Amino acid sequence: MAGHSKWANIKHRKQRQDKARGKEFGKLIRLIEAAAREADTSDPELSPSLDMVVQKAKDADVPKDTIERACKRGAGELDEGVAYDSATYEGYAPGGVAVLVDILTDNRNRTASDVRSIFTQAGGSLAEPGAVSFLFTRRGQVVVEAEGVDEDDVMLAGLDAGLEDIEAGDDTLVAWCAPTDAQGLRKVLEEAGMAIVSSGSVMVPSSTVPLGEVSDAQRVMRLVDRLEDNDDVQEVYANYDIDDDVMAQVELD
Repeated sequence: MAGHSKWANIKHRKQRQDKARGKEFGKLIRLIEAAAREADTSDPELSPSLDMVVQKAKDADVPKDTIERACKRGAGELDEGVAYDSATYEGYAPGGVAVLVDILTDNRNRTASDVRSIFTQAGGSLAEPGAVSFLFTRRGQVVVEAEGVDEDDVMLAGLDAGLEDIEAGDDTLVAWCAPTDAQGLRKVLEEAGMAIVSSGSVMVPSSTVPLGEVSDAQRVMRLVDRLEDNDDVQEVYANYDIDDDVMAQVELD
């Protein structure tokens, strides 16, 4: 069951906490509104998809009243609700790194133009649908604080709740499962006394592209960071593999 993939490395980002926090809140609010509109309810208990994004917002410390208003706006209970379209763009970063970009927008033409421009300016390119997505698989995950918890604890608690694999990181353990099992597995691990960092579903690459030079890593990270800075972009997934020493130099740049 246990194992260590490159997940922590793949998801590593340059830390810009103050700026990123405000953007994260805005994106999560938009995600809640879209999920509530699709479910036609403001009650997370009546919609697994809404429940998942509400939990994601709670994990990010979005205030409770902000979450509740977003649910009501999305469900049409408040006048200022906005309809959003979702889409996924596929492309390549410099060095042949595959990139998936999930967006949620009120103006798809604007967002498509912005995403294309970001790829081009960073030395990458957009690709046709299906060119990149086959390299990724959607999986559910529950991230657990590792202090005081070992892999056997997670395994014993989660085997009957859809647990498929465990990945050890420096400060966390990642419990992998099917996307539809993430919330149930989270509940079981919480009931076992484990501190949960986050839960949800992500796209995991089947293979990675090693970036051994600082200049190559900087070019890829520049593209990823610019995409994540866009208000319409919800998630960016890429299959790069950057050595810790190289990443440390990128962070200091």
